[in-house]
Amino acid sequence: MTPLQSIGWRWTPATLEAGWANVIAAHPDARLARISEQHRSGYLVAESVEASHRAESLPEWQRAGNYRNGGTTPEGRPAVGDWVLIEGEAPNALRIVALLPRFSSIKRGAAGEHYKQQVIGANIDTVFVVCGLDADFNPRRIERYLMLIGGSGVQPVVVLTKADKDGADTEAALQDLRAFDVPVVAVNARDRASVVTLEPWLGEGQSIVLVGSSGAGKSTLTNTLLGTERMKTGAVRETDDRGRHTTTHRALIPLPSGACMIDTPGMRELKPTGEEDVAESFTDIEALAAQCKFRDCKHAREPGCAVRAAIEACTIDGERVRNFFKLRDEIVGAAGQLATRLAQKADARVQTKGPRSRVDQHTED
Repeated sequence: MTPLQSIGWRWTPATLEAGWANVIAAHPDARLARISEQHRSGYLVAESVEASHRAESLPEWQRAGNYRNGGTTPEGRPAVGDWVLIEGEAPNALRIVALLPRFSSIKRGAAGEHYKQQVIGANIDTVFVVCGLDADFNPRRIERYLMLIGGSGVQPVVVLTKADKDGADTEAALQDLRAFDVPVVAVNARDRASVVTLEPWLGEGQSIVLVGSSGAGKSTLTNTLLGTERMKTGAVRETDDRGRHTTTHRALIPLPSGACMIDTPGMRELKPTGEEDVAESFTDIEALAAQCKFRDCKHAREPGCAVRAAIEACTIDGERVRNFFKLRDEIVGAAGQLATRLAQKADARVQTKGPRSRVDQHTED
């Protein structure tokens, strides 16, 4: 295994996508690396599993969001999992000179009143949605994660931890998630023999990201897969089985299997970006809606509503249907904010070009 392969590189010159090849060709003196950690103060990049080193980013990434001064959007900056080109020597003279196009990314709407997108992980093959079989278990939250993952090109896998805990009802949980059209695996995150069921997604060159609330068992699962206590774990509250943020930043961690895993801080707010398609996560409800008497059925009081009939017949969970409507409305709202954001960005670009460019733009339109 080459040093780059040990951190997830699995391409050859013959299989390299054109976009990647073009960026690499434009920087003949640069070399490949992967973003291994992202901090507010900068990035750590890795060229192998041996070590990560701080790298200076491009000025436009440092000015992220400041369109009038030529900055990029926050989601346009490198994120953990991104492949970049670097120049210079470690440990103190590295600089990032280019970002390779992503083949996948997991995003959410950032917390706060103003619309922003936050990249959770880039160039990912699989997302483990981790949820504890205790008071942390919440099918509605899992649906929200699946909504964010949908359309990203990434395979979601629901991982139910704490299957060994007293009172854990694994069969009931699996029954609650029966409508989810994704793999669901229950494990004891502390037991290596139990987590072996995750091996189909942990092959050489694969990249995985763990998401879930604080206390769900992400760091415990990572430690078990690593075979060492690398990640700090913490106790959970007895009242709700929720924990503090033992993981404080996203980090890329090579696993003995040859896969790479990104552990993330617990996320209390899971806002859509406006780019999601909620129907992808609720195919059962969409199939029922197609059977309604009226094409524009609101599934409220219209006669011949197949969705409401299924709820009354207990063949579909009424809470799941209500969550579908809630997420759908949130996505519509976020899509409006996204459209406004893109329009403001376009206006800012026109203004920075000067009067002549604005006339030229008008003529082109």
